[in-house]
Amino acid sequence: MDLRVGIGYDVHRFAEGRRLVLGGVDVPFERGLLGHSDADVATHALMDALLGAACLGDIGQHFPPSDPTYKDISSLFLLGRVGRLLSERGWQIVNLDVSIIAQRPRLAEHLPAMRREIGRVLGLDAARVSLKATTSDQLGFTGRGEGIAACAVALLKLENP
Repeated sequence: MDLRVGIGYDVHRFAEGRRLVLGGVDVPFERGLLGHSDADVATHALMDALLGAACLGDIGQHFPPSDPTYKDISSLFLLGRVGRLLSERGWQIVNLDVSIIAQRPRLAEHLPAMRREIGRVLGLDAARVSLKATTSDQLGFTGRGEGIAACAVALLKLENP
């Protein structure tokens, strides 16, 4: 059996006048994240983990921020495209694990919805999608409330090696 692991990491700074989207879920907060797309750091880290596991580059190669097509686009839409790309090449997702690092807002109540949304888009049972939230104990840019970071791990297996 051919198994592959990928790691993804993303970070975005807070900005006024933007909505906060994490794991495909709108999270009520006074600021959103700055980015070319919806700036969903959790989904971006996850896409990079998936692409990395399959040796398919990164999200910047597939969805360049210089391309106006991706301006304000839903990261869940892009995640769906990554999922189809993997499937076309024979990769099956075994499981996903995402950690979101943010001092604020509190995210625990939103994690189940994020798991469901990511699972829905990728055609996975939510039991294969783990999402966690933590703080950085007021250290660094996340601790100062300047932005949010996320890291992700994806395990893939080749369906027909």
